[in-house]
Amino acid sequence: MKDFLKSSIITADMEEIYSRGYEWRELSGKKVYVSGSYGMLASYIVYYLIWLREKKGIDVTILAQGRKEGKARDRFGIYFDKEYFTYVSENIVSENCKAVSDADYVIHAAGLANPRFYETNPVEVIEPNAIGTYQLLRNCNKDKIRGFLFLSTCDVYGAVDDPDYIFEVTVGKVDPLDPHSCYSESKRIAETLLASYSREYGIRTVIARVGHTYGPTMDLENDPRVFSSFINDIVSGNDICLHSNGRAQRAFCYISDAVAAYMLLLLRGRSGEAYNVTNTDQMIPIRDLAYVIAVIPNDPVGVVFKNREDNDAYLQDTVNKQNRPVEDKLKCLGWSHPVDVKEGFTRVYSFFTEESETV
Repeated sequence: MKDFLKSSIITADMEEIYSRGYEWRELSGKKVYVSGSYGMLASYIVYYLIWLREKKGIDVTILAQGRKEGKARDRFGIYFDKEYFTYVSENIVSENCKAVSDADYVIHAAGLANPRFYETNPVEVIEPNAIGTYQLLRNCNKDKIRGFLFLSTCDVYGAVDDPDYIFEVTVGKVDPLDPHSCYSESKRIAETLLASYSREYGIRTVIARVGHTYGPTMDLENDPRVFSSFINDIVSGNDICLHSNGRAQRAFCYISDAVAAYMLLLLRGRSGEAYNVTNTDQMIPIRDLAYVIAVIPNDPVGVVFKNREDNDAYLQDTVNKQNRPVEDKLKCLGWSHPVDVKEGFTRVYSFFTEESETV
């Protein structure tokens, strides 16, 4: 079975998160429930909790929720059967979502963020965000819970008047009938539920509005987002292919910086409030990112432009072309994002080439 802590890239990322000096000992003796545990972002959170237990002796207990045990076993390898790791197979959309009642902290990261599902499976996109959030809040132990962190999205802002400066209080326009809105609107209702449970029941709820995040846990074969496709191209030795003019700009945040933010918010975020988790220092046009990534291998690849195939279900975001959610509020808690796109994507490439060499 896999031991992800043997990866030099993942180990370095874990050390970097720990070096932030947050009050990690607060997790000692606590149970942390993570929904969607084997997803891209959630799995790195679980990796970090495992690393704290294995390398720093912090006796945190992990309740890792998921729908497919095989995927969880593959993701967490030898740590799946550790005494401090419990796999929870419950469906968070069901009323029988009970394991969460034993948790001291909850990190709700389950959901379908793949744009290919927005057109074909919109109901399944909505369910974990809207219904799943409600069921987790309803079933958690209101006397025991110390923090409930929800991974939302910067898509909640929709179309705004001043896209260069999007703060947490910015309110944009979202057409509820637009196919893309199954994702953004369901995240919006989840945020309202969290704020409401904070006000009515006193549960400490915190919202992380996640921007474009990348890292070693990306699914290169099935993730259609451009940055994943670019890495898949260079790992395969192929030219990078763009299906647009590449002028849309995005702020890219490396996963170790993002996980550090999530953990800080879990421990220190203000209840009922939202925080942008982005890296506006790394705001870059997609075509420029392609050229940055193309020269990472020792044998650089080219960059080509092609039309998207007619049968591709990928639903492109036509509203948010240059939106720039800023992370000033999160920085006030002491957070920083030291990893730039060159360094971050080099780490990702190194991880996948390192992994292929050990298979």
